Amino acid sequence: MTILDRIIKDKQLEVALKKQLIPIKQLEQSVLFNRGTISLRKKITQSATGIIAEFKRRSPSRDVINNNPNVFEVAKGYEDAGVSGMSVLTDGKYFGGSLDDLLLARANCDLPLLRKEFVIDNYQIIEAKAHGADLILLIAAVLSKEEIAQFSALAKSLELEVLLEVHNLEELQKSIMPSLDMIGVNNRNLKTFEVSLETSKQLSLEIPDDFVKVSESGMSTVEAIKELKPYGYQGFLIGENFMKTENPGESAATFIKNLKS
Repeated sequence: MTILDRIIKDKQLEVALKKQLIPIKQLEQSVLFNRGTISLRKKITQSATGIIAEFKRRSPSRDVINNNPNVFEVAKGYEDAGVSGMSVLTDGKYFGGSLDDLLLARANCDLPLLRKEFVIDNYQIIEAKAHGADLILLIAAVLSKEEIAQFSALAKSLELEVLLEVHNLEELQKSIMPSLDMIGVNNRNLKTFEVSLETSKQLSLEIPDDFVKVSESGMSTVEAIKELKPYGYQGFLIGENFMKTENPGESAATFIKNLKS
C-alpha cells in the first residue's frame, strides 16, 4: 500500500465521521458560504510571476517543515509579497493542517485561496466553500473520470474554480473536460517521492491552451521557473521553499523580486 493509498483510506473514514457530526445544511448556513469568490485563474494570467504560495506544516515526504507558523501572519506576508494565490493544506493526519487554517487565512487576506485536500466526496467541496476557499484541488491519481466530472461540476455550481492535478499522460488524458480551470502537473512521483521538472516539460504540449498550466513541486529556485515558462506554464505552486524559513512572507517577497529581475 502506497502512502497515497493510506491517505485515501484514512480520508474515507474521516469524511464519513464528519458527515455525521456536521450536516451539509449546517455548512450551507456558514457566513462565508454565499461570499463571492476570487479567481485564481485571472490573478495568474494577469501576473508577471504566477506564484501560488503554500501554507504547510509537514508532509509525508519531509515530515516537519515548520512547527511554529502563524497562518494569520503567513497569509498577510504572502499577500504583501505579491503572490497570485495561497494554497492551504487542510489534511490533519499527514500534513498537520486544518479547516481552521483556511478560515484564518481567509480572515486576513484577499488572496484567492486553494483548499488543498484529498477530495473524494461532494461533502468536502461544500465544506471548502463554507470555510472561505475560492478553488479546490482534484487529484486525478485517486479519482475516476466520472468523479472528476461530478466534483468539478459541483464546484462550478458553487462558483469555485478547479485545479486538477496530474502526474502522467494517462491521468491527463482521462481528465480533460470543460469544467476545469487549471491543470497542475505535479513533478513529484507519488510512489518514489522523487522530483523532476521533466514531468512538466513532457506534459506541457498535451495540455490544451484552454487551461491555465500550473507546475507543482520542485520549484525551489528562480531558475526552475524560468526554465518552465517557455513551456507555457503561468502558475507555479511553491510549498516547502517558503515554509521552511522563519518568515515565509519575506522569503516569498525575495523570491518574487529575484524572479522579476
